[in-house]
Amino acid sequence: MSKKICMLVADHPFMDSRIYKKEAKSLQKMGYKVTLIVPRKKGYLFDIDGKPFTSQFLNKTFKHEGIKIVTYNWEDSRTPLSKVTGSVKAWEKEGFDNPLTQLAIQEDADIYHVHEYLSLFAGIGVKRMMKKVKGKDVKLVYDSHELTPDPIDTRYSETARKNLLEKLFIMLKEVDCIITISDSIKSWYLTQDPGLLVEVIYNSPPLTSDYSSKEYNTDSLIACYEGNIDNKRGSQEKIFEISEICSKQIGFQFKVIGGIRFGESIEIPDHLSSVITMTGWVDYYSISKHMADVDIGWIDYADIGQSLNRTYALPNKFFSFLNNGVPVVVNKCHEMESFIRNHQCGLVVDHPEATAQDYAEAFLYLHKNKEKLKEMSRNARKAMEETYSWEKMEKRLYRLYDGLMKNDLEYLK
Repeated sequence: MSKKICMLVADHPFMDSRIYKKEAKSLQKMGYKVTLIVPRKKGYLFDIDGKPFTSQFLNKTFKHEGIKIVTYNWEDSRTPLSKVTGSVKAWEKEGFDNPLTQLAIQEDADIYHVHEYLSLFAGIGVKRMMKKVKGKDVKLVYDSHELTPDPIDTRYSETARKNLLEKLFIMLKEVDCIITISDSIKSWYLTQDPGLLVEVIYNSPPLTSDYSSKEYNTDSLIACYEGNIDNKRGSQEKIFEISEICSKQIGFQFKVIGGIRFGESIEIPDHLSSVITMTGWVDYYSISKHMADVDIGWIDYADIGQSLNRTYALPNKFFSFLNNGVPVVVNKCHEMESFIRNHQCGLVVDHPEATAQDYAEAFLYLHKNKEKLKEMSRNARKAMEETYSWEKMEKRLYRLYDGLMKNDLEYLK
């Protein structure tokens, strides 16, 4: 009899690349029955750019590509899930009667896999109530995509961070295993509690099947940004400034894969309209085609000193670039810097708060040093092929779930 996995989602879109495209699909391929319980906002499921699906996925429960999707109203979950910050003694009475927990209990799964701080709280409710009501011991996996709360993020008061961290470690005592996305985040967890079981599963894509090595034999240069452009990520002003500086000196293009979210807008200066191209949000599996002509990838994380998450990040876009043999230029972020220096697959601008001028100089330097760029490109692809591709991460996921089923995770200690 096949084992059943239930994934709980509090905020992510239901076809999120990590949750749905990689983990859920890989577990399904492994033979598990997989259910996702995901939120509707204003009555609709939503795409990765925030756009609502108004003409499809309208049933409360349905199957998509063989995976069962159960939906609930995001708005109905907020008040009870927020009780995580209150008295622990009141959790069962005031917090666990939320739609995410209750629908998850109905699935009667063997392993529950949660993806955010609030879905972790819902999962704690599932684990406790399954034992109390059904007498069933279930496994709980916390997939920590980032540190929540970020221990140094000044958007939260020190009192709020302390409370959230205190509640986090109360919940983690009931978690069977933590999955996270970088070695630094794993180290942070183990520094707080060496007894935790933590596995790193990087945010990497499957190997690009139609990959061909880059020759860098033209006089032009195409830089690329992948992901959101908002007031926190993908600074549009820096994209404009970099494009301004570089296009005056060389044949330069800046390609943006993704960009603005639903309901937002961006105004490219007229004189840069032929320099900056925007693909819009594209299908996850077509990203490699859009990177086929890209020479350099760009990631800029601002306010590094105010966020451990940005310091410790190895984001999806980082591995998307490497997967396609695209060297990455980044500012001085600990985890990406360590990776790039270890694998010689990009260039680190030696400033935590790098300017557009800093990045432009890095791009122009690499344009003049095509052999170095070509070597970085080969190293990027080699790292993915040998260590970091989703095919490698899938094996870690399989091993983890097999250990959970057999109640044997000694390899993580």
